Amino acid sequence: MTQPTGATVEFPVDVIRPILLEQFSALDDQLAGVRDDEWETPTALPGWTVKDVVAHLVGTESMLAGIAAPRVERDVRALPHVRNDIAAFNELWVESLRPVPGPEVLARFREIVARRTDELDAMGQEDFDAQSNTPVGPAPYGRFMRIRVFDCWFHELDIADALGRTATEGGPRAELAVTEIFGAVPFIVGKRGKAPEGSRITIELSGPLARTLHVEVQGRAAVVPELSGPATSTLAMDSGLFVRLAGGRVHAADRIDEISLGGDVEVARRIVDNLAFTI
Repeated sequence: MTQPTGATVEFPVDVIRPILLEQFSALDDQLAGVRDDEWETPTALPGWTVKDVVAHLVGTESMLAGIAAPRVERDVRALPHVRNDIAAFNELWVESLRPVPGPEVLARFREIVARRTDELDAMGQEDFDAQSNTPVGPAPYGRFMRIRVFDCWFHELDIADALGRTATEGGPRAELAVTEIFGAVPFIVGKRGKAPEGSRITIELSGPLARTLHVEVQGRAAVVPELSGPATSTLAMDSGLFVRLAGGRVHAADRIDEISLGGDVEVARRIVDNLAFTI
């Protein structure tokens, strides 16, 4: 079905697709410089090395290409970092590729990215609007592709952090990726941070993704353009730290000297201690 003239497209293929393909290229650039002895470097993700992260990316894109998950002898659900069905699925691919040398896993990544690029290039807006099973439940396929930008961008950071290198933390790829994080802020503040009724929260981010977020709790927590009164709690930090806290890569207790808390500090600390929302 063609979108009516002037209609708003929630997940535009002409925006999301080129950014996702650019993200694939950025990952390839990052991985091209990985030395043989660096593939087994641990990352911030429990149980996963740099090579394991790439294996996970191979697995997700393979699934999207219709390739069945491999069978493995190990009971992946018994691993301490596997806590749900999605994690168990991810671990099947990781486990299956653990005996494979890093350069060969990279070759697998390049092969599946080439296949997925052809598939994505053949898609139109109708395909992106079609309902799909996604990590957040039933949603348009375009939402899944935006989640893919988020996941791949975050794993670019994981690899760079593990190897002591830099990655792109601002710009179009980062802005599209963190849409998933900023969309979860009411949940983080209201449900995980348990901000009480009547709270007015300001989160001030500096750095590559600098912005000010305002959240009010009136029945439910919601992001608002501006607060109805003075903030009851404030949090300020670099955007790079914020996204890593939201992704569960670091813990607030270990970086608290880099975070400024104000107003009702107890509420602010509870929010920052519970920023992690990823599955």
